[in-house]
Amino acid sequence: MIAYIVRRLFYAIPILIGVNLLTFVLFFVINTPDDIARSQLGDRHLTAESIDNWKRAHGYHKPLLYHSEAAGMDKLIDTVFFDKSVRLFAMDFGRSDSGRDIGHDISQRMWPSLAIAVPTLLVGIGLNITFALLIAFFRATFIDYWGVVICVVLLSVSSLFYIIGGQYLLSKLFHLVPISGYDTGWNAIKFLVLPVIIGVISGIGSGTRWYRTLFLEEIGKDYVRTARAKGLSERVVLFRHVLQNALIPILTGVVVLLPLLFMGSLIVESFFGIPGLGSYTIDGIQRQDFAIVRSMVFLGSVLYILGLLLTDISYTLVDPRVRL
Repeated sequence: MIAYIVRRLFYAIPILIGVNLLTFVLFFVINTPDDIARSQLGDRHLTAESIDNWKRAHGYHKPLLYHSEAAGMDKLIDTVFFDKSVRLFAMDFGRSDSGRDIGHDISQRMWPSLAIAVPTLLVGIGLNITFALLIAFFRATFIDYWGVVICVVLLSVSSLFYIIGGQYLLSKLFHLVPISGYDTGWNAIKFLVLPVIIGVISGIGSGTRWYRTLFLEEIGKDYVRTARAKGLSERVVLFRHVLQNALIPILTGVVVLLPLLFMGSLIVESFFGIPGLGSYTIDGIQRQDFAIVRSMVFLGSVLYILGLLLTDISYTLVDPRVRL
């Protein structure tokens, strides 16, 4: 197992290099260092000298990928790519184009993102599995039929509708929770209730339908017929056998979502004014702050690869065949 984990980690290195290089190239295809300087300095009587001074102060005066006039390894080291992107492999995010410490911003903003994502994920999984088992238990009945219809309706509605409708009903009409904003400590709970509720409701349709498909597939297998032939009740068959054997695809979907716990939700955080990593990324894109964008893309890639690795490890915990 240790050799497998080490091998997978080594496989991740070229993937991260490719993602890092692709992000760098795509960004500078759209924006040159001069464009970045203009967007950061604004429209206040820009001159060629002020642009050059800004680029020199922020490290954009060097060649992008290859310094032909340098000697030896400096041809590759004395570049914007090495200064801005290679350091990410040491988790050195540097400073944003506006001068802020990106690492400090990430360490502060990850907690609001986790405060929304963790309860949304846990409550959502619990409700989705419960509803899916209930529908599977009453399969081929009107409960199954209308349950599927409701799931299709729920997943067909845009998440923006849930956000706007929730803000109107719970905040503006009934004044139960604030419409947006954030606070620290226990005071943050009143700002998190509505985003969590909306996150759970918006995912019930797709989640329940997905788990229902998994459970119905397991119900048709031989071991289920054997369990029924031994006289086990349908409730025991579903909750003890079907649910346990459906854990592998369930874990696949859950563990892959782990990066989103840290990266936050772009739409939810923006609409509710939550100072998480999702809104941080949106702000970086709007300000054309390349330092923030590349840092968040790299961090998301690292978390996604770790999520896939955790998925493979979790397989061995629920399925002895994988372990063997």
